[in-house]
Amino acid sequence: MSEKMKVAVMTALNELEMQERDVPTPQADEVLVKVDYVGICGSDLHYLEHGRIGNFIVEYPFVLGHEVGGTVVALGDEVKHLQVNDRVALEPQITCGECEFCKSGKYNLCSDVVFFATPPVDGVFQEYVAHKANLCFKLPENVSTMEGALMEPLSVGLHAVFQGGATIGQTAVVTGTGCIGLTSMLALKAMGVSTVIVVDLVDQRLEKAKELGADYTINGKNEDTVRRIFEITGGKGFDIGIETAGSEITTRQLIESAKKGANLVLVGYSPTGEETLPIGMALDKELTFKTVFRYRNSYPTAINAVSSGDINVKDIVTHTYDFEDIKTALSDAINKKDEVVKAVVRIGRE
Repeated sequence: MSEKMKVAVMTALNELEMQERDVPTPQADEVLVKVDYVGICGSDLHYLEHGRIGNFIVEYPFVLGHEVGGTVVALGDEVKHLQVNDRVALEPQITCGECEFCKSGKYNLCSDVVFFATPPVDGVFQEYVAHKANLCFKLPENVSTMEGALMEPLSVGLHAVFQGGATIGQTAVVTGTGCIGLTSMLALKAMGVSTVIVVDLVDQRLEKAKELGADYTINGKNEDTVRRIFEITGGKGFDIGIETAGSEITTRQLIESAKKGANLVLVGYSPTGEETLPIGMALDKELTFKTVFRYRNSYPTAINAVSSGDINVKDIVTHTYDFEDIKTALSDAINKKDEVVKAVVRIGRE
């Protein structure tokens, strides 16, 4: 193995440069992973275009990428449960393990979380990464490392569905057909939700949702979304709404078309972080609001669901790019949203 590796480094807004860095040495409780695939997330694109998300501000140089699957190539001295050549999905958040949230199992709320590609922590658009062994989840033989990279967005979708209390026989609406919207839809179907309605503004993305199992799709640009939801549900409204678009308009539509007593799960971030909503209507309907910040304890469930065939996550991917084409990959994900539903970067090979 070479002692140097290639790293795609963000050097300014909308600027990437391929650089060489030393291959990291794993600590006693870490493994060294050869990165095979990294998914492109909306947060990567936002940091590239705008240099910040809320209070997280990029300082250059900076490495993007946090959805990763790869192969173990070296072990720290204390690592016993993994072996060289194990294929793994990496959960990208490291928490303190000591605070009340960590000790209660809600470690995603830890104030001291360290997360790949969240400033000032570098991400994994690079050939190798050293990571905590207990956050590297071994993949079954029938699950590829490309699917391993998708366990991260699938975990967000699963967490959203768990927050919504999905059960068999319900009707759900998902707004937004980005990767999180689609993984939420897949998780709803896997939980036995009978009818899933997906809303977006782009026909190609709605076609992908239909291909993946959506029962109904609504193009909110061409149809009255609220009226159409009531038509589909026989005037009753839905049981669970999952908002992934980060839009005030779609959040209002969910409140308006929800059944009384429904659960609404807010996942997407609005551009300003603030929305004006019809809270009086929400009170009259006694709606329950839940929100999502990443996920917790989801990777084993996600891996098992993919391995068993309950969730087909690989078909979310519409575009695959080689590492040397990462600039094109990111540019296409920004400028060709009608075509690029989910892109992954192939760093190495399984």
